[in-house]
Amino acid sequence: MTSTIGTGLLKSLTVPLDGKEFPGGLPAFLVRDDVLCWTRREAGLAGFGEIARFTATGPERFLEADIWWRHLVIEARVTDSVELPGTGPVAFGSFAFSKTSAHESRLIVPEIVVGVRDNTAWLTQLTFDDGPLTEAGALAALERWLGGKPVSPGTSAGHTLAAVASAAAAPAGSTTAAADPAGDARHGAVPAKEGAAVVRPLPLAAGATLHTGSLSEEAWMDAVAAGVEEIRTGALEKLVLARDVVATIPGGVNASRVLRELAARYRECWTYGVDGLVGATPEMLIQVEGRTAQARVLAGTLDRRDAHGEDGLPMDYATRVLAGSEKQRHEHEIAIQSLTSQLAPFSEAMNAHDEPFILELPNVWHLASDVKAELAEVEGHVPTCLALINALHPTAAVCGTPTQVAGALIRKLEHLDRGPYAGPVGWLDAAGNGEWGIALRGAVIEAPDTVRLYAGCGIVDGSQPEAELAETWAKFRPMLESLGIRS
Repeated sequence: MTSTIGTGLLKSLTVPLDGKEFPGGLPAFLVRDDVLCWTRREAGLAGFGEIARFTATGPERFLEADIWWRHLVIEARVTDSVELPGTGPVAFGSFAFSKTSAHESRLIVPEIVVGVRDNTAWLTQLTFDDGPLTEAGALAALERWLGGKPVSPGTSAGHTLAAVASAAAAPAGSTTAAADPAGDARHGAVPAKEGAAVVRPLPLAAGATLHTGSLSEEAWMDAVAAGVEEIRTGALEKLVLARDVVATIPGGVNASRVLRELAARYRECWTYGVDGLVGATPEMLIQVEGRTAQARVLAGTLDRRDAHGEDGLPMDYATRVLAGSEKQRHEHEIAIQSLTSQLAPFSEAMNAHDEPFILELPNVWHLASDVKAELAEVEGHVPTCLALINALHPTAAVCGTPTQVAGALIRKLEHLDRGPYAGPVGWLDAAGNGEWGIALRGAVIEAPDTVRLYAGCGIVDGSQPEAELAETWAKFRPMLESLGIRS
């Protein structure tokens, strides 16, 4: 466990901004490759700079982070005229999927946070310095991070910031690939030989190349088959197996553009960016607002390209194939039972959909269920976000069940350190509010020109290796397209 913080007490100032002055909402502020972000539709948080950081590895990483954060904010001097979830002191974070991972889990406290929620926008500045915090100083700091000029007297601060954000978001000569949810390329994969460099011929952007990760496609399908055999022995009900591919972009990776494209295309997902981890997840592990906790559970996937040539409406096809599939519904029920059983000890009331609904995304359809719970006091306190995450992670949706058996089998079959993939990613504030998704449909920027992409599938009795491989390519698609690589 390590932490870096300034000297003195943490101080924060939150002031309102005119949300109507920001065309496009919060995503207009995703203009730096080092931006911290959490956004869905037009709302969310964007963070700039860093004044404190916590890192940890191992099985106690969530609880250690929780203790560090509470110690940091307990005596913080907070001035907040907005008082909404996400105002005041805020930290962004991402955590390793596995307790055995060498990847460092982290919480990062930014210098500046811009927030948008329910048509209300605000600005927070955080510091350990002794000097006074002022609205003018906070606006000037944001302008500095956005690369703009200080707000001049008599100028609308909101208008000036919006102009800076818009200019930075669309630099001269830049182009944005058009969304192509259906596409006309095939969704199957070209088998690669063991150890082969390029796994799949794709139309690549500016000389980009795509390489195998830890396992070739054949080796990964063999792992799926081995997982199915273990399930048939009765050792476990479900197993989630992930794989990785590596993209090399000679012209360099523009993280801010990737985030903006994900935010624009995948509006029903939560777009996240934390320290080189980027993506757009459709799955909410836990959202806490006061004493109310909510989650969105996904299990059961159908590639939208599979609907081509089908008669009737695409959604009718998705309902028939997903909701009508015993395999898909069984996988979904396992995921729901996993989350609700782990959340129950912290709740005094809970409700979930009796029937899953179809979540429609540009690349796939999912079986989805929303869960809502009223949190109970444990030893006189409502559990914090990180305490809940410690109890919930990993769910059956990203690991399998029973958890320990599935986790051991993942380590045996994947030959992969997932790092932050499928781990919790999100934010929390000093009041106990927070939103933590599961880091899916994402990638880690490992070097200025190198990105490692991850995708996984739920394996149950009846899973077919070839179909699961095709599903991983459907799940790679959001990141591939945002990198300019057409799948």
